[in-house]
Amino acid sequence: MLDFSPVSPNSSRNKTVLKHKNSRLLSTSPYLIVGVFAEDARARGGGFLGDILLFDPAKEELLTVRDKTVSEELICSKVMGASHGWGFFSDLRNHNSVRITDFFNPLASKSDSKIIPLPPLTSMIYGQTEVVWNVAMSSSSPYRQDNEEGDCVVAIKFLGNQLSMCRPGRDLAWTNKLIPFVGFENSNLMYSKRDQRFSLPAPGGNYLCSWDLHFENEPKFTELLMDSCFREDHWVESPSGQSFLVKWYSHVPPIRCKEPMVMVFRGPRHKRGNKTMSYTEDIGDLCIFLSKSEPFCVVASSFPGLKPNSIYLMGRCFAVYDITTKTSRHFERPKGVPESLTNFLPYWLPPFSI
Repeated sequence: MLDFSPVSPNSSRNKTVLKHKNSRLLSTSPYLIVGVFAEDARARGGGFLGDILLFDPAKEELLTVRDKTVSEELICSKVMGASHGWGFFSDLRNHNSVRITDFFNPLASKSDSKIIPLPPLTSMIYGQTEVVWNVAMSSSSPYRQDNEEGDCVVAIKFLGNQLSMCRPGRDLAWTNKLIPFVGFENSNLMYSKRDQRFSLPAPGGNYLCSWDLHFENEPKFTELLMDSCFREDHWVESPSGQSFLVKWYSHVPPIRCKEPMVMVFRGPRHKRGNKTMSYTEDIGDLCIFLSKSEPFCVVASSFPGLKPNSIYLMGRCFAVYDITTKTSRHFERPKGVPESLTNFLPYWLPPFSI
C-alpha cells in the first residue's frame, strides 16, 4: 500500500533526498518503487502534492520525483500490481474497483496522471478477487491509439484459481478463467510478445499453461522437458525474444536473511511439440528483474551500472544475484529514505522512454 503520510515541505526529508536532474531524460534505468509521500499542500484542481521515491539499481541511489499531483482517486486506493511501468490500483472502499495509471512514470506529467478505469471485478464460484498475486499487460500502453499491434489486454492473476482479462476502454466486463491446476500461488503470469499469449508456469515448472488474446479458447499446455524443480517460477523474455525460465527457490518457512537460491533455464528448443529447456549459468549481457510486477529483462550495457548475467530480486530479499558465481549482494537502504518507511513496494519498473 502506498504511504501517503503528510510531511512538511520544510522537513529534513526534503533536504536529504536527491534533487531532480535538470537534463531531459530520453530513457531511464529500471526502477524500484520505494514509496510515495504526500505533502500538506493541496494541488491545483484537487488532490495533494507528493513525492515519488524510486531506487535506481544502476547507480544504487534514490531518485525523487517531486511535486507529483496525487489525485483524490489515488489517495483512496492501494497498489495491487504493476506491468510495463503502469500501476494497478484498487479502491480501499471497494476492492473490485480497479484503475490503471502512469502515476509512477518519472517522465509523465506531474500534474495530470493518466488514469484509466477498468470494469468492476467479479468473482467466479471457485475464485476470489480480494488478493491479487500479479498483473500483466500485452503491450506497453493500455491506450488503443498508442498500440500499433492492436488493443491492449490486461490480465490479473488472483491468489486462487481465478484469472481475469479485459481490454481497457473497450470491454464492459472482465472475462474470467479458471486456472486448471492447484498449487500455483508461486507462479507469476507474464505476456509473451513472441507467442502473443499470457503464460503461467505450472507447479514444479514442468509445464507452461498459456492463454491467447481471444479469451474464448481453452488454455494450452506445453511440456517443459527438464528435471522437476521447486517453487517460485518466472517466465521472462529478453528484448530480442529469447525465453528464460527462472526458478527462485524458497525456504520453508521463508527466511529473509538466507541467501537466495536461483536457477535459470534457457530455451525453448522445440522438439516433438514440446519445449526443451536447458540449464544455463550465462545469459550474457542481460539482467533479469523479478518482483511482484511482471518480470522483465534488459540489456545491461544499455544502462551503465547494471550487472550483466545477473538477476535483480525484490521480495524475500532485496539483492542482485550473480548467475555464474551463485552469489548475491544485498542492497543497503538508500540514503534519504524516511525512517518511517520500513517496507518498500515490491515492484520493479522497466525503463521508461520518450
